[in-house]
Amino acid sequence: MAMTQIPDASPVAQHVCFRLRVHPDAVPAYRAAHAAVWPDMLDALHETGWRDYRIFVADDGTVIGTVTVDDLDASLAAMAARDVNARWQAAMQPLLAGTDRPADESLELLPLAFDLDRQRTATTPSPGAA
Repeated sequence: MAMTQIPDASPVAQHVCFRLRVHPDAVPAYRAAHAAVWPDMLDALHETGWRDYRIFVADDGTVIGTVTVDDLDASLAAMAARDVNARWQAAMQPLLAGTDRPADESLELLPLAFDLDRQRTATTPSPGAA
């Protein structure tokens, strides 16, 4: 899967935003599954570097996710090697709209357009500057 890296102000972390679609009639099932993610899936995500991971789901089936990782491709590859990920993806795939591939292979990365902290840092004078 071709994924672009989204630059971040920090030399290490990447803040990533992605979009998916679920069938509108599957939104309740998708929300329910994500309200009770399996403990071994939670552990796998943590162990493979997924931090501050959030998923938002609109009633029309639009899914927006955000996550911070050190290296998105490495985190995706590490998850792909986990049996629990294969089971989770298989359970979620029937809920997805517009693809026959698992969600982790169907992410549409959204490019960063605005970063408040980065812009404020770039335009805020140093203390003591006139």
